[in-house]
Amino acid sequence: MSLVIEVGDRPGPGRDRGVAAAAAAIKRGELVVLPTESVYGLAADPFSAKAMRALRESKGRGDDLPIGVLVGAVRTVEGLASGITADGRALIEAFWPGPLTLIVRAQPTLAWDISSTGGHVSLRMPLHPVALSVLAATGPLAVTSAQRAGSVPPRTCDQAQEQFGDDVALYLDGGSTVAEAPSSIVDLTASPPVVLREGAYTSATLREVCPDLVDPDST
Repeated sequence: MSLVIEVGDRPGPGRDRGVAAAAAAIKRGELVVLPTESVYGLAADPFSAKAMRALRESKGRGDDLPIGVLVGAVRTVEGLASGITADGRALIEAFWPGPLTLIVRAQPTLAWDISSTGGHVSLRMPLHPVALSVLAATGPLAVTSAQRAGSVPPRTCDQAQEQFGDDVALYLDGGSTVAEAPSSIVDLTASPPVVLREGAYTSATLREVCPDLVDPDST
């Protein structure tokens, strides 16, 4: 049976209990739902074949589903990605933690199961205190929106629980999410880097830090 823990909007015993329980569940290869800025995410250990299989089965998707990775510290990127350029470092410094997803080349020696395409992986450092606290306790996590295929992304814990029920071991209830826009996506494996999606940050805002960025229709 699933456990729901209210983690609130500020540090306290409830949040500490929730983070500890989430870290233990992840270590066991179980699924956890946690809040991010815009939607609730379904999280698993990317290095656990058992956990990643459960994540895909719960989503109703096959092995071809690529899963993004959330990190809790900038220094973690060095162990996950190779060839981060000066443009990439500038974007990370300016916009992380925050709603900016970066597609990078994955370290080829990593024994994980994220179905990266062509050796690429999408990385983000979320701007949510609960997500950051969990990541600090667990290390990088494979995270996708907590919705089954064809369903609406959940903005509350209750909405996520309605979709996944007991497939998820632990739900961290942080209230309603606040951000309206999804993360912006930049492909750093292209030269020059390409803005694949305008989200919380517009192309113009990103170009203030990385002037060489281009839009897909201009490549």
